[in-house]
Amino acid sequence: MKKVLTGLLAVMAFIAVFPVIFLVIGSLMGKSELKELLLPVLEGTSGFASWKPLPQFPTLRSYVELLLDSPEFFVMFWNSVKLTVGILGGQLLVGVPAAWGFARFRFPGKKVLFTIYIALMMMPFQVMMLSNYLVLDKLLLLDTLAGIILPAMFSTFPVFIMYRFFEGIPEALMESARLDGAGELQLFIRVGIPLGSPGIISAMVLGFLEYWNLIEQPMAFLKTKELWPLSLFLPNINMERAGLAFAASVVVLLPAVLVFLAGQDYLEQGIISTAIKE
Repeated sequence: MKKVLTGLLAVMAFIAVFPVIFLVIGSLMGKSELKELLLPVLEGTSGFASWKPLPQFPTLRSYVELLLDSPEFFVMFWNSVKLTVGILGGQLLVGVPAAWGFARFRFPGKKVLFTIYIALMMMPFQVMMLSNYLVLDKLLLLDTLAGIILPAMFSTFPVFIMYRFFEGIPEALMESARLDGAGELQLFIRVGIPLGSPGIISAMVLGFLEYWNLIEQPMAFLKTKELWPLSLFLPNINMERAGLAFAASVVVLLPAVLVFLAGQDYLEQGIISTAIKE
């Protein structure tokens, strides 16, 4: 039974990892080989696409073309960096104090307000798109990176993640710090942030994985191509650019993989904390 379960898990793991293997293999193929395999899909001809477990003649030509001969890739890469860093920085400034306030303070209407927060978290972007568009239009932020960053700064999901960690800080520790003369601001900076750092990091990791691959908001709010992030660069795939698209996908995937591996332990703690109710 154990061997059957292990084999089943191995098959499921391979299915999950296969798209990444597919990308890496495709990025090492030449144009002629990709054309032979993918022509029915990319050109709409008759027949079916096929694939090989390994490239027949491995080449790094697609990476050279991407990194040396594609300036628009670097423009969009830095746009993605600006968006991701701006959003995560804003969420730190807004979300951390908001989570601390919900977790440690008692005030009228707290439960109602937090329920609204949770409801907003569950709403998809399409529900809020029109209202966001109208507000950004009035603020003259349409077709700017700030128009993407500003609404995402006030996302409720990181508040929900960090709230659980701040709520788990023992009240006895807080009272002890107060007896030593610590004010509320000192409690937040010297007690709350250090003890809640796993929740903050897990929220930032989840945020990076989401905003690095952001596609709907840029499609709705950005019209100037020079402002597009990489998520809008990748769908422009044709037969001549297939190898370039494979290589770009691998390069875009690397930061997300590295961030995930670096914050995996904190991410697991964040997932566990959201599932535990005292």
